[in-house]
Amino acid sequence: RIRISLFDSLAGPAMVLRLIGATILKMDQLRLPEVFKKVCHYHKGLLLVTGPTGSGKSTTMAAMIDFMNDTFPYHIITIEDPVEFVHESRKCLIKHREVGRHTLKFFNALKGALRQDPDMMLVGEIRDKETVGIAIKAASTGHLVMGTLHTNSAVKTITRILDMFSAEEQPAIKLAISEIMVAIIAQLLCKTTDGKRAAFHDILINTDVIKEYILKDQYEDINQIMLKDTYEGMTTMNRSLYDLYQEGRITEEIAINQSPSPNEMAQMLRGRI
Repeated sequence: RIRISLFDSLAGPAMVLRLIGATILKMDQLRLPEVFKKVCHYHKGLLLVTGPTGSGKSTTMAAMIDFMNDTFPYHIITIEDPVEFVHESRKCLIKHREVGRHTLKFFNALKGALRQDPDMMLVGEIRDKETVGIAIKAASTGHLVMGTLHTNSAVKTITRILDMFSAEEQPAIKLAISEIMVAIIAQLLCKTTDGKRAAFHDILINTDVIKEYILKDQYEDINQIMLKDTYEGMTTMNRSLYDLYQEGRITEEIAINQSPSPNEMAQMLRGRI
């Protein structure tokens, strides 16, 4: 499959072609942390995978759905723009819907999906407060909802969602997020020493402590919990980069250059954190 973007330019018509692999990689092949499988076992709630364009979100989510397809007898509806990875139903019954082809908007398809008895819904991109609102409603009524946003960290994802709403609406949305959030996984890619690429992550698991900090707007404290609470599977971008460095997959220079907090990364590499 090829994803094509056509556009006009000063030099004339142009296009960008992006190849989409025909094979859906397994989570083990992608060397994703075990917590990715753990969060796939949730039967309800909101699970977000975030990152900029080209950060491998679609590949990661495809691997997670593939894991569910091998594990659970789910009815899964995906809503994407466009459909990238096509799953053949195994244990799951999987239906793909494409915005612009099978539905006009993400919001319309997600609202309609609530009447189609799904166990899990994937929203290719959460762009506006209407889609957030219906995703929260779906997650609150016993469905697992997976979606993406273009944010670079787990904590920024929470604030980005809240910023979509007015000041009067935010307390109710904050309460809903604290209650129905399963996890937020922010992902970026870096080059490895063998010339390939590896993913590194912010992983925020919604524990009781995290719920309390969300309600109190204590987002810096959330970052500290993510750094220290490895038992739950949480991690930060820097900790994830450090692990790649320890495995010999990236150099010290790459770790510092890719880090969202280079000074903290340098201290980690020198054993000061």
